[in-house]
Amino acid sequence: MLVDLGQALSQVLSPQTLLLCVLGVVGGMTVGATPGLSATVGLALLLPITFTMDPTSGLVLMGAFYMGAIYGGSFTAILVNTPGTPSSIATTFDGYPMTKAGRSDVAIIAVTMASVAGGLVGVLGLATLAPLLANVVLAFGPQEYFWLGIFGLTMIAGLAAKSLLKGLAAGFLGLLISTIGISPVGGEVRFTFGSTDMQGGVPLIIALIGLFTVPTIVDLIVAPEIRSAAMVNEKQQRERRNVLRDTVRDVLSRPVNLIRSSVIGTLVGILPGAGGNVANLIAYNEAKRTSKRSHNFGKGEVDGVVAPEAANNAVVGGGLVPLLTLGIPGAPPDAVIYGVLLLHGLRPGNELFAEQGVLTFTFILAIAVSAVLMAPVGLVAGRGLQRLVVRTPTHYLAPAIGVLTIVGSYAVRNNPLDVVLMVALGLAGYGLRHLGLPPAAIVLGVVLGPIIETGFAQGLLAASGSADPWLSFFTRPLSIGIIVLVLLGIAWPILADRKARRNTREDEELPS
Repeated sequence: MLVDLGQALSQVLSPQTLLLCVLGVVGGMTVGATPGLSATVGLALLLPITFTMDPTSGLVLMGAFYMGAIYGGSFTAILVNTPGTPSSIATTFDGYPMTKAGRSDVAIIAVTMASVAGGLVGVLGLATLAPLLANVVLAFGPQEYFWLGIFGLTMIAGLAAKSLLKGLAAGFLGLLISTIGISPVGGEVRFTFGSTDMQGGVPLIIALIGLFTVPTIVDLIVAPEIRSAAMVNEKQQRERRNVLRDTVRDVLSRPVNLIRSSVIGTLVGILPGAGGNVANLIAYNEAKRTSKRSHNFGKGEVDGVVAPEAANNAVVGGGLVPLLTLGIPGAPPDAVIYGVLLLHGLRPGNELFAEQGVLTFTFILAIAVSAVLMAPVGLVAGRGLQRLVVRTPTHYLAPAIGVLTIVGSYAVRNNPLDVVLMVALGLAGYGLRHLGLPPAAIVLGVVLGPIIETGFAQGLLAASGSADPWLSFFTRPLSIGIIVLVLLGIAWPILADRKARRNTREDEELPS
């Protein structure tokens, strides 16, 4: 093993491999920052190019591209409130408020630091914990995935800024949207109104673009003075020196958030089907729940962009654990990489490490190198994009974002109906936002709906031989553990709210 690792290290540090890492990171960042072109789509487009490469070069390019694409999604999430990839949903919660406050450069630097840290922790987990954690994955059944989805719904309490009831209503609306199309288990056609184009349901990318981007475009048109104030603040920020040094020092001064979010991303990435879509939301919720400045989340808190970006980049390494050890893709992008392995005659499992140890460790180390390269490449490209967006006049920026949203929506399935759905969801989201229903909670329902429904249906089918199939959801050891987490997730915000009210009441009772 040490011999294989040494040979892999020398191969990774070769000029050819380093060049592939740079090209992959740059290409991935470009695709990730384009709404509609997710990491999965980008890797699928890159797949034919790897046919002409040797297995090592092909895997290195794919790994670097994957890492860059997940990171690139944060740029548009911060600058125009549009998650470039579903893994950057939670980055919009504080990233865009930072842009409106003229602190977009701080946000870009913070997510770069978080992405590098998360990527390295994910690779570390892949290299050291793969065999152990792979066994845990095998113990997860549909019942555990059902409860994992329910645990995700407890995050609505954190997303509902003013009213928990409205937050729950928004989450329920998202769950309803997720049921459109063909049932993932029974195959029933639901809520399609007789349209065959609706049988595929509402893609998550379409919901993201519509619910986040269209309201932003409307705001730019209706209230351009908000952006003018942000541009003034941005100019004042540029006049302040040492922004890079101060931001790096600020992020590193709170290592617990970085490490916790990276570990969450690694563990969630190991669970097939969850991926960065869930990891970034869980990490954001935990950061807010444990922060002493939780009241500042949603208003431009640095920890609010650090947590989701550390988590979603850690998912890259975590998702490769079940892929390389068991042949089970942890997320859709991993399925594309799985295809590359099979096309080159490589079978995941113990034989991959035993017979192709140099190739496997080269791939793993190349992902770590790509994570490190995101710092110099990202700071140059990201801050360049930030200056371009900030300096572009609103009457040019709004139409440009509109064109990108239309092209990105159409590119998901090459279907004009998706553009109509995107606009309809966007206008509905704009109205619902003014009624107090947070779009983030709707998206959370869309993300978790398929996980909950599939886990519930498959769990009942798997236990259909018993007298009470539903009891299987409450008797499995792992299910019980997740149920405890669900109860804690429900109780925590209630207790925190009571504590805050008690402290406020005590402050008011103090003699002046």
